[in-house]
Amino acid sequence: MSRNGSILKNLDWITILIFLGLTFFGWLNIYGASYNFEQSSIFDFSNRAGKQFVWIMSALFLGSIILLIDAKTYDLFAYIAYAVTIVVLLITPLLAHNVKGSYSWITLGPISLQPAEFAKCFTALALAKYMGRYEYHFRGWKDLYIPFAIIGLPMAIIMVLQQETGTALVFSAFLLVFYRQGMSGMVLWGGILAAIIFIIVIRFSIWPAIALLTVCFGILAWRTWKIKRYYKWLVLLAFIVYIGFSAACDVVFTKVLQPHQRVRIEVLLGMKDDPSGAGYNVAQSMIAIGSGRFLGKGYLQGTQTKLHFVPEQDTDFIFCTVGEEWGFVGSAGVLILYLIFILRLIAIAERQRDNFSQIYCYSVACIFMTHLIINVGMVLGLLPVIGIPLPFFSYGGSSMMGFSLLLFILLKLDATRVEKLH
Repeated sequence: MSRNGSILKNLDWITILIFLGLTFFGWLNIYGASYNFEQSSIFDFSNRAGKQFVWIMSALFLGSIILLIDAKTYDLFAYIAYAVTIVVLLITPLLAHNVKGSYSWITLGPISLQPAEFAKCFTALALAKYMGRYEYHFRGWKDLYIPFAIIGLPMAIIMVLQQETGTALVFSAFLLVFYRQGMSGMVLWGGILAAIIFIIVIRFSIWPAIALLTVCFGILAWRTWKIKRYYKWLVLLAFIVYIGFSAACDVVFTKVLQPHQRVRIEVLLGMKDDPSGAGYNVAQSMIAIGSGRFLGKGYLQGTQTKLHFVPEQDTDFIFCTVGEEWGFVGSAGVLILYLIFILRLIAIAERQRDNFSQIYCYSVACIFMTHLIINVGMVLGLLPVIGIPLPFFSYGGSSMMGFSLLLFILLKLDATRVEKLH
């Protein structure tokens, strides 16, 4: 009894209150998005709001179980859980049905689960266990081979075998953890540069992009002509790598990406106008958000919502419901609450006393931040539509349970930190 009392005392209740606030407000908006005038209760289990309530209660029960388990268990069984996860991810395409081109959902009676949502947590645990070892020190690229493999394996399975690009891209959030552990910031700038090159190649074709950079490299080579030969060869190598990468971008876009993925990128970059096709979701989402103006139309009063103009409005596009019914004030309030939540997770990560807990907590913070940026970005038309949920807001049992699993393990590790201090 004293042990349970100690756990309750040491929990970060600010984080829990934010979690409950986001979950409750998300539940209200799921009801608003799926509401029709024939429904009388938010607890009607035949609609999505009623089903989401069941998932919320299940997530709270799961969280309670996690808090009662010894924190050492998560470190001890991290690799085993990761191995089981990989096996499940490999099996999933064999058991799953085609859902909008994806083979990532397993049906268990009346319940459908997406194992990829849980893979984020177990990948974070495995990564924290490997990089959290006492003898592990980041000294160069050779120390990142295995961490990259830990992340890359589930990411490749989800993207290639399950054809779930959006969920796979979330695993790139772990790169921010590497940066926190000592990886050079040049890698992040390199990633930004790669994205810029990709956009230039896709938007203007490969040859204008090569011509532009030829001039830049020519100026750089001229300025370094009197410098050591080593730097001259470095400039030449960089130019060759750039040409190869530009060609690879063109191949990936035209040969690797699926047709619907290419269309979404073309619409985003203004290369194609398709308001009734690939651009329909985003166009209707922006109309819904804009129609809410400053204070919104009022709860359950959104016309875009009630007439179902926006597909997936209670899942991936739940944020447009907030914009329409609660307006700028409500939307800004939600984003501020998420910002406080993520900053709180970072603060929790910073105060950990062991590497395993700190790396895991940073992984969780980066995953939540990536989900928020991508989801809100695609709803506002700033990023391509790739279909990932807004944490604790979007309808879905797998996402609700997966995010809760991530969060409550973090809370347990943090509560244990307080015990160690005493």
